[in-house]
Amino acid sequence: MKRMPSSRTHFINLLWLQLIFSMDLRGGCLDTVLQPLSPSISHPRVDSDGRSLSVSWRVNHSSLVGDVYEIQISRGESHAVNYTTNLSLSSVDSDEYAWTWTSDVPLECVNHSVRLRQFYNRSVPSPWSDWVTNYGAQAQDKTQIFPSKRVLREHTSAYFCCVPPRGVGVTGMAFNNRGYPLLSVEAPGVKAIVVHNLTIPTTFIKELFLSCSDARGKISYTRNYISFPPQRPRNLRCATSDMITVICTWDSGRRRHLDDGNKQNHTLHIENSNRKPIRCKPLSCSFPAVPQREEYNISVVVKDQLGEETESYSFNISDRVSPVVVVVRVSPGVSHSTVSWVVRGNLTRLNLLCEVTTDPYSSTQLICNNASGHCEVELLHLLPNTCYSARARCSAGRLWGRWTQPISFTTYPMVTLDVWRRIKQLSDPNTRKVTLLWTPHVPGSAATVNIQGYVVQWSQGGQNRTERKDGRQTQAEVSIDAGQHDFTVQAVVLTGSTVPAHITVPQRDDGETLPAKKRVSSNTAAGFNLSWDDVDTATCGYTVEWCILGHVVPCTDAVRWVKVLEGNNTLVLPASTGHFKAGCRYTFNIYECTENGHRLLEAQTGYSQELQSVKSPSLVEPVQSTSSSVTLEWRYDEDDPAHPAFITGYLVTVQEVGSDQFNVSVADPRRKSVTIEGLQQNQEYAFSVSALTKEGPGEPTSITIRTRTNYAAHLAKVLTPILLLLGCIVLMWPRRKMLRSGLKEIFAYPAGMNIKTPELDGFLHEIAEWLRPQRAEECSSCDIEILNTGPPLDETTALRDPDPGPGPQSSPSAWPLLQADYCPQSVPALWGGPALQTITCVTNETYLHTGEDLFEAQEIPFTGIQSKFESAGVLYAYISIDGFKVKDQTQTC
Repeated sequence: MKRMPSSRTHFINLLWLQLIFSMDLRGGCLDTVLQPLSPSISHPRVDSDGRSLSVSWRVNHSSLVGDVYEIQISRGESHAVNYTTNLSLSSVDSDEYAWTWTSDVPLECVNHSVRLRQFYNRSVPSPWSDWVTNYGAQAQDKTQIFPSKRVLREHTSAYFCCVPPRGVGVTGMAFNNRGYPLLSVEAPGVKAIVVHNLTIPTTFIKELFLSCSDARGKISYTRNYISFPPQRPRNLRCATSDMITVICTWDSGRRRHLDDGNKQNHTLHIENSNRKPIRCKPLSCSFPAVPQREEYNISVVVKDQLGEETESYSFNISDRVSPVVVVVRVSPGVSHSTVSWVVRGNLTRLNLLCEVTTDPYSSTQLICNNASGHCEVELLHLLPNTCYSARARCSAGRLWGRWTQPISFTTYPMVTLDVWRRIKQLSDPNTRKVTLLWTPHVPGSAATVNIQGYVVQWSQGGQNRTERKDGRQTQAEVSIDAGQHDFTVQAVVLTGSTVPAHITVPQRDDGETLPAKKRVSSNTAAGFNLSWDDVDTATCGYTVEWCILGHVVPCTDAVRWVKVLEGNNTLVLPASTGHFKAGCRYTFNIYECTENGHRLLEAQTGYSQELQSVKSPSLVEPVQSTSSSVTLEWRYDEDDPAHPAFITGYLVTVQEVGSDQFNVSVADPRRKSVTIEGLQQNQEYAFSVSALTKEGPGEPTSITIRTRTNYAAHLAKVLTPILLLLGCIVLMWPRRKMLRSGLKEIFAYPAGMNIKTPELDGFLHEIAEWLRPQRAEECSSCDIEILNTGPPLDETTALRDPDPGPGPQSSPSAWPLLQADYCPQSVPALWGGPALQTITCVTNETYLHTGEDLFEAQEIPFTGIQSKFESAGVLYAYISIDGFKVKDQTQTC
C-alpha cells in the first residue's frame, strides 16, 4: 500500500475540521456525520528475536477525547484474522506512534498482515487501512526450520515450524531426537510442532537440536539455546580509592553457564549528569568522577535477548572513599618491628585511620595525616626468632580499604644458654679440672640461628680471664684452684642479642662424702620417674645429671642434665628426652643448687626396662660331693653395670638322669654356693646355675656329677649276717653233739624204702595226667629230685630202718617224704654197688594242695605210692608247705 502525501492528508483534515466548525458556529445541526479518513500504516518491521512485529502511523491530534484504534492481525494469504485489539491514545508527544506485537508462531513460518482503523470520539470509525504484510520465508532447495539459533525462554512453550520448498511435503519433526505430532499452518506445505516447558540441558553442551524430514527423504537440522531472562543487579555499591575514579560492583544473581548463548549487556547511567551510558563488565563498572559533584544517582541496566532489568543507587562520594594502601618496608627487631606504608591518591584532606595486623595475631591502629601519604607504626610484644606476616588497611570514614598483600619477616633471635659443669680433682690437691658444658636455646619457631661463637669468662687470682670457642663447640675445659669460681658463657650472633649464662663452682670440700647409690624402679619402657628428698638448703632448685650412654665411663660428650625449679622434688624423664635404651643401666646424680654452687645430694641407678638375658655364672671346679650331697660354688660379679638388669639371686636346677628335675633358689645375690642334699649314691645328676633378674633367669651354666658310693653301708650289710652266724656258732658250740645226732635223724635215708624207677615214672605220669585239667591257685614251686642208685652193700643196712615193716603195710605218716621241712640232698655214689642209676627229674606246671589235703580229697592211699616205689633205689624229694610242683619234663642227670 502506498503512503498518501503528507500535504494532501493535512489539507483534507483541515477541510473536514473547517466544515465541522462552520456548521457549529451557525448554530445548525449536522444531519449526517462525515466519516474520518483511514490511517496510513508504515511497512511492518521484524525485531531481532524473529517474533516481534512493529508498525507505526501518524496520530491525529484533532480528537477532543483521545484517539482510539482497532488493530487486526491475520495469517496466510486469505487474511483470516486471528488477533484483534483496541488501542487508546490519550496523550502522545510525537506525531507518529509505534506499536509492537509478539507472535507465538515464528514470523518466518507464515505471512503476517496488519491493518487498523480510527474511531472518532470513540464511536465513529474510519475506514480500514490497507493490509500491510510481513512475508514468511520461502525455501528454495533445502527445508528451513524456524526458529533457528535463537535464545528461547526457560519454562515456556515454543512453536517450531518447517518450511519446505514449494511442492515438497514435511513427513516428520523431532526435538532432541524425540518426535512430535505435526500441526498445520496457514501457509501451504508448512508444518509445525509445539514443545512445552523448555528446560536448560544438564549436559556439557547447552544447545537443543531440532530436525525436519521431508518427502524427499532429506533431513534438515538446526539448534537453539534455552536460557532465562536477566535478573536485577543485587547489592549495588560504589566506592572510590582516590576521589578520581569511582568503581561500582554488584551481584548478578543466578549464575549463567559459560556456553549460555544469551549474551548480556551491562550499562551504567549517571542520571544526574549529561554523560553518555557507560559500557560495563558483567559484575563491575568504573567511571571518572564528575568534577565538583558529591551526590550521584546511577542506574545499572542489564539487557539480553529475553529482556532487561534495571537497578538504581544513590551515594555521596566523600562517604564512599576506600583508600588503597601499599606496604613499603618492614624493619624487624628482637621483640618488635617497624612497618611503613603509603596511601595512594590525594587524600590528605581526609582523616585517615589505618590498621596494621600481624599473623600470629597482633594488631595496632593509628591516625595517619601525613601530607605525603607515608605512614609508619611500631609493632610491640613480638616473639623473638619468629616468622610473622604483616598487612595494613586504611579508612577515610565509613569504608575500610582492602587489606594489603601480607609481607613476611622474621624477628631477630634471642639466644640463651643452659650451662652445666663437671669437676675432676687432679693429683694436686689445689688443682681441679672443670669441664663447662652448655646447650644453646633459641625461643621461637624460625630456623636454626647461625651462632658465630662463644665467650667464656671467669676470675682467678684476682684477674679476669676470657676464652673464646668456635660456634660448633659446646664445652670448654678450665683448670682452677680449690676456691670458689663464677663462670659466664655468652653466645655471639650477627643479628639479635644473647643472654649470658652464669654458673658457680663451689670450693673444694675435703669432708664431703658421696651418698650411697639408690635404685630407681623401672616400671615402664617409656623412661624414668625420679623423686628425691626436698631439702631446705636448695635455694635455687635442683639439677639432675646423667649419661645417655649409660654406664660408659668417662662420659663427657653424652652428658645430659635437666634443671628443676625450687620446691619441686620430682622429675619425669621420657625416653625421647634421655635417649634411654632397654637393658642399659643409668645413674642419675641429683645436685642441690645453692648460692655457693651445686652439691651432690643423691645418686640413683636404674633401668628404663630390665632384660632377662644376663650372662651365666662361672662354676668352681672340682665340685665337692658325697654319696648323698653335692656342693656347688660359682663366681659372678652381680654389681657389674654391664648387666642388662639388676641381679636378684640365683637359680640352681637339679635333675637325675632319666627322672624329673627340681629347682633350688638363692635369694641373696652375694651368696655364691649351695649344697644339695638327699641325693642317691653312685648316681649321675645334671646341675645348672643361672643368675636371676626381675624378668626371670638368665643364661645357665651346666655340669654333670656322679655321687660317691657308700662302702660303709655295703660292709655293714655283709658283716651283719657273718657276725650273727658266728654268734650262733659260739652259742651252740657247747651243744654240738646234740645237734649232730638230730641232723643225722633228719638227713638219714628212710628205712624200708625201695623205689623202682619205672614204677615211679608211671606213677608220676598218671599224676600229671590227672592234674592237667585242674585249675588251682598259684603257689610256691616244688622240685622233686629222684636219684636211682644202688647203695653200697655195707651201707644199705645202716641206712634202712632197723625195724622196717613189710613194704606194703608201712604207715604213710612215718614216711619221711611227707615231712614239710624236709630238703633231701644228693646221695653220692655208693662204693661197691652197682653202676650209678639214672636220676630222673620230673616237672609239672600244675600245682597241688598240701599233701594232707591232697590225699584226703582224692583218697589215694600212700600204700599205692610205696608199692610203686619198691623197685627204686633212693627217693629224694622236696615238698613245700603250700604244696608241691611236679614237672612233666624228664631230665636225665
